[in-house]
Amino acid sequence: MGTLDRVELDAMIDEATVDAYGEDEERTGLFTMLEEYLDVPFTAVVLGVEVTVRGVDLTPDGTIVARCSRGRARQAIGILELPLPSPAPEGAEWIEAYRHWAG
Repeated sequence: MGTLDRVELDAMIDEATVDAYGEDEERTGLFTMLEEYLDVPFTAVVLGVEVTVRGVDLTPDGTIVARCSRGRARQAIGILELPLPSPAPEGAEWIEAYRHWAG
C-alpha cells in the first residue's frame, strides 16, 4: 500500500463522506466503502499465524475491525492494525484512505 497520493486519498474520503455530518457519520461512510469494496476473504499473518479475514465490522464504540478466523477461533482486529498480505487484496486502498482520514 502507500501508492496513493494525498490528493487521491482526499478524493476517496470526500466520496465516502459526502453526506456525512460529523466524525461518526464520516467513519460510517468509510466503513461502508470498506464493506463494499474490500475483496474478502483473504489471508493475512497476525503474530506469526495465518488467519482468514472474512469481512469488516463497525463496533458499537466506532472502531472499524477486520473479522478474522483460524479454524474455530474468531478475533476482531482493528483494521488499521491488520498486517496486509502482499499483494494487498482488491479494495485495500480504502484502508489506506481510512488511515489517512484517521490521521
